[in-house]
Amino acid sequence: MNNKALVIIPARYGSTRFPGKPLAVLHSKPLIQWTYDAVKKSTLVNRVVVATDDINIYNAVSGFGGSVVMTSSKPRTGSDRCAEVAEKSEEDIIINLQADEILKGPEMIDDLINMFIEDTTIKMGTFKIEITDSEELKNKNVVKVVTDINDFALYFSRSPIPHIRDMVSDANSSLPSKTFYKHLGIYAYRKDFLLRFCTLPTTMLENLEKLEQLRAIEHGYSIKVKETGYESYRIDTPEDLKQIESKVI
Repeated sequence: MNNKALVIIPARYGSTRFPGKPLAVLHSKPLIQWTYDAVKKSTLVNRVVVATDDINIYNAVSGFGGSVVMTSSKPRTGSDRCAEVAEKSEEDIIINLQADEILKGPEMIDDLINMFIEDTTIKMGTFKIEITDSEELKNKNVVKVVTDINDFALYFSRSPIPHIRDMVSDANSSLPSKTFYKHLGIYAYRKDFLLRFCTLPTTMLENLEKLEQLRAIEHGYSIKVKETGYESYRIDTPEDLKQIESKVI
């Protein structure tokens, strides 16, 4: 087993909420380039590759000098698209970073890789960060996660979880600390597990929530969820892009 890491950025053109999102321009650069450039700052990554089935995205990545491969149009999810690339790779650790997730700190990638190096029993891992804003908690585009006492995922949802039965909420109330967590759009896999994961059938909860990571949980596999202090810019809608345009990134 080697400790080399490959970051794959799956990118598709046909988003229902934001068609052509990877090519949307932010401060003179397409979003896919922002995501790619942030990963390149990592010190432990062996390679970065964009995986797409769209010729426009392929040409855009090639145009800024990025590494890109064409995949089939068959993958169900981003992880399935990553598996097509990972199958032919030499790296043992595969990072799946969503194309609309711009990392604020490249240290996040290195933290994930180190987690896999330090604990060889981990097959799949990801990040969480505390939610302190009630609007973010209610936003269905923000995926929430709850974990057990050993930081393994119990469930991911677009709904606010956990539900606090006796919590009194009003306009001035704040969220209780260390209770609600957001899942960031980045996964790490052992290569052999990723290839196995992508042979598993789509599960009921995965289909209902439209969250691919639930496939692993429903089939009995553990997902390590590490808390991070680093945020990321996540663009789900054109409105998200407009909000980020006013920020220095």
